[in-house]
Amino acid sequence: MGNTRTIITISEEDKRWLESYGKAHGISLAEAIRKGIRKLKENESSDTYRSIIDKTKGLWKMGDGLKYQRRLREEWDR
Repeated sequence: MGNTRTIITISEEDKRWLESYGKAHGISLAEAIRKGIRKLKENESSDTYRSIIDKTKGLWKMGDGLKYQRRLREEWDR
């Protein structure tokens, strides 16, 4: 997958901060922005997973889930 060039508008303060960050870490302004985007994507993926877990925990109301699982798997051996 290739890269795409885009124009963004950010505040002067954010631009100065990104330039300072880049200098401190030996990376370009563009790379600092790419790192920020990767981090945001990681956090969003993690938040989505946690949200799904939180929304679905405790949904199983049919007794002991492990016993149910074992009973189903016993059918495979028949």
